[in-house]
Amino acid sequence: MSQHGFTALSRDINVLLKGRANINDPEPVMVRDIALPETPLAKKVQEFAKKELREETYNHSMRVYYFGRAIQEQQFPDWDLSAETYFITALLHDIGTTEKHMAATKMSFEFYGGLLARELLVVHDVELAEAVAEAVIRHQDLGTSGKITSLGLLIQLATLFDNVGGNAGLVHRGTIDDVVAAYPRKQWSTCFAATIREEIRQKPWCHTTALGEEDFPGDVLANTLMERYETD
Repeated sequence: MSQHGFTALSRDINVLLKGRANINDPEPVMVRDIALPETPLAKKVQEFAKKELREETYNHSMRVYYFGRAIQEQQFPDWDLSAETYFITALLHDIGTTEKHMAATKMSFEFYGGLLARELLVVHDVELAEAVAEAVIRHQDLGTSGKITSLGLLIQLATLFDNVGGNAGLVHRGTIDDVVAAYPRKQWSTCFAATIREEIRQKPWCHTTALGEEDFPGDVLANTLMERYETD
Protein backbone atom coordinates (compact mmCIF):
# COMPACT_ATOMS: atom_id res chain seq x y z
CA MET A 1 0.00 0.00 0.00
CA SER A 2 2.90 2.36 0.62
CA GLN A 3 3.45 2.82 -3.13
CA HIS A 4 0.09 4.63 -3.20
CA GLY A 5 0.96 6.74 -0.17
CA PHE A 6 -0.88 4.81 2.51
CA THR A 7 1.79 5.57 5.07
CA ALA A 8 0.63 7.66 8.04
CA LEU A 9 2.74 10.78 8.63
CA SER A 10 2.37 13.77 10.90
CA ARG A 11 0.30 16.52 9.34
CA ASP A 12 2.81 18.98 10.84
CA ILE A 13 5.58 19.43 8.27
CA ASN A 14 7.78 21.00 10.94
CA VAL A 15 7.87 17.63 12.68
CA LEU A 16 9.29 15.99 9.56
CA LEU A 17 11.69 18.87 8.89
CA LYS A 18 12.65 19.04 12.58
CA GLY A 19 12.14 22.80 12.54
CA ARG A 20 14.60 23.37 9.69
CA ALA A 21 14.08 24.84 6.22
CA ASN A 22 14.93 21.46 4.71
CA ILE A 23 16.44 18.09 5.50
CA ASN A 24 18.97 18.29 2.68
CA ASP A 25 20.13 21.38 0.83
CA PRO A 26 18.22 21.22 -2.47
CA GLU A 27 20.11 20.89 -5.73
CA PRO A 28 18.88 21.97 -9.15
CA VAL A 29 16.95 19.29 -10.99
CA MET A 30 15.70 19.87 -14.54
CA VAL A 31 12.43 18.84 -16.13
CA ARG A 32 14.38 16.48 -18.39
CA ASP A 33 15.71 14.68 -15.30
CA ILE A 34 12.23 13.81 -13.95
CA ALA A 35 10.43 11.31 -16.14
CA LEU A 36 6.71 11.40 -16.71
CA PRO A 37 5.05 8.03 -16.10
CA GLU A 38 4.35 6.31 -19.41
CA THR A 39 1.68 3.85 -18.28
CA PRO A 40 -1.59 3.74 -20.23
CA LEU A 41 -3.47 5.04 -17.19
CA ALA A 42 -1.08 7.96 -16.68
CA LYS A 43 -1.42 8.92 -20.35
CA LYS A 44 -5.21 8.65 -20.17
CA VAL A 45 -5.41 10.89 -17.11
CA GLN A 46 -3.04 13.43 -18.64
CA GLU A 47 -5.20 13.62 -21.77
CA PHE A 48 -8.28 14.02 -19.57
CA ALA A 49 -6.65 16.81 -17.55
CA LYS A 50 -5.53 18.66 -20.68
CA LYS A 51 -9.10 18.56 -21.98
CA GLU A 52 -10.86 19.48 -18.74
CA LEU A 53 -8.56 22.08 -17.17
CA ARG A 54 -7.88 25.59 -18.38
CA GLU A 55 -4.27 26.09 -19.45
CA GLU A 56 -3.28 27.98 -16.31
CA THR A 57 -4.58 25.18 -14.09
CA TYR A 58 -3.03 22.44 -16.20
CA ASN A 59 0.35 24.19 -16.07
CA HIS A 60 0.01 24.54 -12.30
CA SER A 61 -0.77 20.83 -12.03
CA MET A 62 2.35 19.95 -14.02
CA ARG A 63 4.50 22.26 -11.90
CA VAL A 64 3.07 20.57 -8.81
CA TYR A 65 4.20 17.23 -10.24
CA TYR A 66 7.77 18.37 -10.88
CA PHE A 67 8.12 20.31 -7.62
CA GLY A 68 6.69 17.38 -5.68
CA ARG A 69 9.02 14.87 -7.30
CA ALA A 70 12.00 17.13 -6.56
CA ILE A 71 10.89 17.42 -2.92
CA GLN A 72 10.38 13.68 -2.58
CA GLU A 73 13.70 12.72 -4.19
CA GLN A 74 15.83 15.26 -2.33
CA GLN A 75 14.08 15.56 1.03
CA PHE A 76 12.25 12.25 1.56
CA PRO A 77 14.05 9.64 -0.59
CA ASP A 78 12.90 6.83 1.70
CA TRP A 79 9.24 7.37 0.81
CA ASP A 80 8.12 4.39 -1.27
CA LEU A 81 5.66 6.39 -3.36
CA SER A 82 4.73 5.54 -6.94
CA ALA A 83 5.52 8.27 -9.47
CA GLU A 84 2.40 7.24 -11.40
CA THR A 85 0.16 7.69 -8.36
CA TYR A 86 1.65 11.08 -7.58
CA PHE A 87 1.45 12.20 -11.23
CA ILE A 88 -2.24 11.31 -11.39
CA THR A 89 -2.88 13.11 -8.10
CA ALA A 90 -1.11 16.23 -9.31
CA LEU A 91 -3.15 16.24 -12.53
CA LEU A 92 -6.49 15.80 -10.74
CA HIS A 93 -6.06 17.77 -7.52
CA ASP A 94 -7.81 20.88 -8.90
CA ILE A 95 -10.32 19.12 -11.17
CA GLY A 96 -13.13 20.45 -8.99
CA THR A 97 -12.25 24.08 -9.78
CA THR A 98 -13.47 24.03 -13.40
CA GLU A 99 -16.55 26.13 -14.12
CA LYS A 100 -18.48 22.99 -15.08
CA HIS A 101 -17.68 21.14 -11.90
CA MET A 102 -18.00 24.16 -9.64
CA ALA A 103 -21.56 24.63 -10.92
CA ALA A 104 -22.43 20.94 -10.72
CA THR A 105 -22.36 20.65 -6.93
CA LYS A 106 -22.76 22.46 -3.65
CA MET A 107 -19.79 20.52 -2.28
CA SER A 108 -16.38 22.09 -1.68
CA PHE A 109 -14.20 21.75 -4.76
CA GLU A 110 -11.65 19.40 -3.13
CA PHE A 111 -14.34 16.99 -1.92
CA TYR A 112 -16.18 16.89 -5.24
CA GLY A 113 -12.84 16.64 -7.02
CA GLY A 114 -11.97 13.61 -4.91
CA LEU A 115 -15.22 11.92 -5.89
CA LEU A 116 -14.60 12.69 -9.57
CA ALA A 117 -11.06 11.32 -9.31
CA ARG A 118 -12.24 8.09 -7.69
CA GLU A 119 -14.95 7.62 -10.29
CA LEU A 120 -12.42 8.08 -13.09
CA LEU A 121 -9.85 5.71 -11.60
CA VAL A 122 -11.76 3.00 -9.71
CA VAL A 123 -12.34 0.88 -12.82
CA HIS A 124 -8.57 0.63 -13.25
CA ASP A 125 -7.24 0.19 -9.70
CA VAL A 126 -9.32 0.50 -6.53
CA GLU A 127 -6.41 1.15 -4.17
CA LEU A 128 -4.88 3.80 -6.43
CA ALA A 129 -8.30 5.41 -6.89
CA GLU A 130 -8.87 5.66 -3.14
CA ALA A 131 -5.35 6.98 -2.51
CA VAL A 132 -5.78 9.72 -5.10
CA ALA A 133 -9.29 10.60 -3.89
CA GLU A 134 -8.08 10.86 -0.28
CA ALA A 135 -5.17 13.12 -1.30
CA VAL A 136 -7.33 15.35 -3.51
CA ILE A 137 -9.93 15.74 -0.76
CA ARG A 138 -7.27 16.64 1.82
CA HIS A 139 -4.84 18.70 -0.23
CA GLN A 140 -6.08 21.88 1.48
CA ASP A 141 -6.48 20.21 4.87
CA LEU A 142 -3.66 22.18 6.43
CA GLY A 143 -2.77 21.99 10.10
CA THR A 144 -0.53 20.43 12.68
CA SER A 145 -2.65 17.84 14.47
CA GLY A 146 -3.19 14.26 13.49
CA LYS A 147 -1.93 12.27 10.52
CA ILE A 148 -2.08 12.27 6.74
CA THR A 149 -0.91 9.91 4.00
CA SER A 150 2.51 10.50 2.47
CA LEU A 151 0.75 11.15 -0.84
CA GLY A 152 -1.50 13.73 0.81
CA LEU A 153 1.42 15.45 2.48
CA LEU A 154 3.46 15.60 -0.73
CA ILE A 155 0.60 17.14 -2.72
CA GLN A 156 0.11 19.67 0.09
CA LEU A 157 3.79 20.62 0.07
CA ALA A 158 3.95 21.00 -3.71
CA THR A 159 0.70 22.96 -4.07
CA LEU A 160 1.62 25.32 -1.24
CA PHE A 161 5.06 25.79 -2.75
CA ASP A 162 3.59 26.81 -6.11
CA ASN A 163 0.61 28.76 -4.75
CA VAL A 164 2.05 30.73 -1.84
CA GLY A 165 5.79 29.99 -1.82
CA GLY A 166 5.42 27.78 1.24
CA ASN A 167 8.51 25.98 2.56
CA ALA A 168 10.67 27.75 0.02
CA GLY A 169 13.80 25.98 1.23
CA LEU A 170 12.67 22.63 -0.17
CA VAL A 171 13.35 23.35 -3.85
CA HIS A 172 16.37 24.93 -5.57
CA ARG A 173 15.83 28.14 -7.54
CA GLY A 174 17.32 26.46 -10.61
CA THR A 175 14.56 23.85 -10.45
CA ILE A 176 11.92 26.57 -10.27
CA ASP A 177 13.42 28.37 -13.27
CA ASP A 178 13.39 25.25 -15.42
CA VAL A 179 9.94 24.02 -14.40
CA VAL A 180 8.32 27.42 -14.90
CA ALA A 181 10.02 27.76 -18.29
CA ALA A 182 8.42 24.47 -19.34
CA TYR A 183 5.02 25.25 -17.76
CA PRO A 184 4.63 29.05 -17.50
CA ARG A 185 2.57 30.53 -14.70
CA LYS A 186 0.59 32.89 -16.98
CA GLN A 187 -0.35 35.02 -13.95
CA TRP A 188 -1.38 31.96 -11.97
CA SER A 189 -1.48 33.87 -8.69
CA THR A 190 -4.18 36.20 -10.02
CA CYS A 191 -6.03 33.31 -11.65
CA PHE A 192 -6.07 31.11 -8.56
CA ALA A 193 -6.97 33.94 -6.19
CA ALA A 194 -9.97 34.68 -8.42
CA THR A 195 -10.98 31.00 -8.33
CA ILE A 196 -10.77 30.95 -4.53
CA ARG A 197 -12.95 34.04 -4.26
CA GLU A 198 -15.47 32.70 -6.76
CA GLU A 199 -15.88 29.46 -4.83
CA ILE A 200 -16.38 31.41 -1.60
CA ARG A 201 -18.93 33.63 -3.37
CA GLN A 202 -20.87 30.63 -4.67
CA LYS A 203 -20.45 28.45 -1.59
CA PRO A 204 -19.78 30.50 1.55
CA TRP A 205 -19.68 27.23 3.54
CA CYS A 206 -16.83 25.75 1.47
CA HIS A 207 -13.74 24.24 3.04
CA THR A 208 -11.53 26.92 1.49
CA THR A 209 -12.90 29.35 4.08
CA ALA A 210 -11.02 27.36 6.73
CA LEU A 211 -7.84 28.87 5.28
CA GLY A 212 -9.21 32.41 5.72
CA GLU A 213 -11.72 34.03 3.42
CA GLU A 214 -9.39 36.96 2.77
CA ASP A 215 -6.12 35.61 4.15
CA PHE A 216 -5.75 32.74 1.67
CA PRO A 217 -6.34 34.67 -1.57
CA GLY A 218 -4.17 37.42 -0.09
CA ASP A 219 -1.37 34.92 0.54
CA VAL A 220 -1.68 33.66 -3.04
CA LEU A 221 -1.38 37.18 -4.44
CA ALA A 222 1.56 37.90 -2.12
CA ASN A 223 3.61 34.92 -3.36
CA THR A 224 7.01 36.63 -3.49
CA LEU A 225 8.84 33.41 -4.35
CA MET A 226 7.03 33.20 -7.70
CA GLU A 227 6.50 36.91 -8.29
CA ARG A 228 9.24 37.18 -10.91
CA TYR A 229 7.51 34.55 -13.10
CA GLU A 230 3.99 35.97 -13.05
CA THR A 231 4.26 37.86 -16.33
CA ASP A 232 5.12 34.73 -18.36
